[in-house]
Amino acid sequence: MPFRIVRNDITRVSADAIVNTANPEATYGAGTDSAIYRAAGESRLLAARKRIGTIEPGEAAVTSAFRLPAKFVIHTVGPAWIDGTHGEYEILRSCYRKSLELAEELGCKSVAFPLISAGSYGFPKDQALEIALSSIRGFLDFSELDVILVVFGSDSFQLASGLTERIEEYIDDHYVDERKEIEYGSAEGALDEANRRRNFWVREHQLKNRKENRPAGHGAPMPPEELKREEEGSYILQSPRRPSAAGSAPASRPPADGSPSADRPPLESSTPAYRPVSGKKSGLDRVLDNLGESFQKRLLRMIDERGMSDPEVYKRANLDRKLFSKIRCHEDYIPKKKTIIALAIALRLNMDDTKDLLASAGLLLANNNKADVIVAFCIENGIYDIFEVNALLFRFDQPILG
Repeated sequence: MPFRIVRNDITRVSADAIVNTANPEATYGAGTDSAIYRAAGESRLLAARKRIGTIEPGEAAVTSAFRLPAKFVIHTVGPAWIDGTHGEYEILRSCYRKSLELAEELGCKSVAFPLISAGSYGFPKDQALEIALSSIRGFLDFSELDVILVVFGSDSFQLASGLTERIEEYIDDHYVDERKEIEYGSAEGALDEANRRRNFWVREHQLKNRKENRPAGHGAPMPPEELKREEEGSYILQSPRRPSAAGSAPASRPPADGSPSADRPPLESSTPAYRPVSGKKSGLDRVLDNLGESFQKRLLRMIDERGMSDPEVYKRANLDRKLFSKIRCHEDYIPKKKTIIALAIALRLNMDDTKDLLASAGLLLANNNKADVIVAFCIENGIYDIFEVNALLFRFDQPILG
């Protein structure tokens, strides 16, 4: 995957290169810097660092990774925060850019970053995150490098002021299944349970009719009121038909001799439910002949309508080129839901078009899924930067897209 955010200790992340927030001089301090030295082997890494000498803020240099699960350690010196008017933003962007360039020069396929300067250097965390995302995104427009942003604790990962509160309010308004999850484990579980109870009730009634030699549906009472649950808007169970209203034709009964009536098959009929007619297509055949667009055809049509190139789409969707090629070349291939949503974000689809694209793959956005609710918030608020969307998902402990 080109870009992902993980919550981990950066010294345990497997990547070709890991980035260290270094001191300008050949020494190490607290936080990430100290953890990397300890994991790599303090004496050997410090000796290698001394051979480099002074590193200016915004610059980057490389040493071996020694005992770390990586080939290289890229040392970059981030800015200490003063007030934002002393070049802090430009220096931080340079840290990311030069570290990424160095990783590519070294032939790395993957590189892991901490959130530079967001710790002891005091850079505002929300602004440090914004610069990290924009710098990485700009670089990946022209590179196939896999980039990992490693966050050790939730306190170091902060979104722009006010955005968290807006999403929390949106989730409160749209995330509707908390009570059902408590009662049944999930909204789907609630529906399964209600259907199970109704089906049990219907079977019991059918058995009773059969024992009393009455036709199916005869005198069927309404199901228990608790099975309707209409007021919750989550599922509506239709009741069996009541007996015919006064004045309508009564249901026919079997003849006294037990033979089938002219207009009703016996209860235990051996007549097959499906009987093809020679020379004519069945209803099922006609339905299958008139299926809508496949997922692949709908996606490719949407791409063409927007005049976008393949690299533009898969990079905006945070997808691997090989995965996108598989989607384009295999008409019957259906990717994962998170991949389809990522493509919708890349194409800047509105809510209706996003639902249509998902529906063509047999999927939907559900308001009993917190990740789906956050995606809906992004679409409705015009947030189509996949990096920003993934940051929002990560903040609420949801799987990221791509």
